[in-house]
Amino acid sequence: MNNKIKEWLPVVILIVLIFLARMFVFSPVRVEGHSMDPTLHDKQRLITSKISNLERQDIITTKEPDDTNLYVVKRIIGLPGDHVVMKDNVLTINGKEYAEPYLDEFKEKFKKDKLADEYSYSTAFQEQAANATSFTTDFDVTVPKNQYFVLGDNRLISKDSRIFGFVNKSLIQGKVLLRFWPLNEFKIF
Repeated sequence: MNNKIKEWLPVVILIVLIFLARMFVFSPVRVEGHSMDPTLHDKQRLITSKISNLERQDIITTKEPDDTNLYVVKRIIGLPGDHVVMKDNVLTINGKEYAEPYLDEFKEKFKKDKLADEYSYSTAFQEQAANATSFTTDFDVTVPKNQYFVLGDNRLISKDSRIFGFVNKSLIQGKVLLRFWPLNEFKIF
C-alpha cells in the first residue's frame, strides 16, 4: 500500500497544481468575431494570465460593461487617469503621441479600397467602411479611477469603450500572453 501511494503521489500533486494554475493563474480563451483583426482572428485560441500587471497597449480579455455575460478580447489604450485623444488617426495619451503599428495593415487597406476585400464576408461591414471618413473616429476622454479605455484593433467595426464605456478593473479577466491555435500562427505577446 505504501508503494502505491509513493507511485501515485507525484501524479496527484501534478493534477492539483495544474488545476490550481488553471483556476488562479492561466485561462484558455477563444476569439469570437472580428473586432481584433488583423492582430487576432475569429476562432483563434489564446492563453491569458490572471495575475499579470496591465499596461497600455496590452491585449486583454474582459467582460463587456453593458452585458457582463459576454467576454471580449480588446486592447488597453487608456489607463486610469489617462487623458486619451484620437484626432485624424493619431493617438495621443497625456499629451504624448503613441504609435499603433498593429493597425498599419488595415489602415493601408482602408486607404486602398476602404477594406472592401477584407470585409467580403459582411455587406454591412463593407457599407460601414465605405461611409467612414477615417479608420478610427475622433474622440477625447479622460479615464476614471479603476477604469480602463479599451479598443478593438479593427476600429471600424469593433464594439469597444467608444460604445460600451470604460471597463472597470474588476471586469478584466486577464492579459493575453500567447496565441497557441492554429499552431502555424503561434505567437507570444
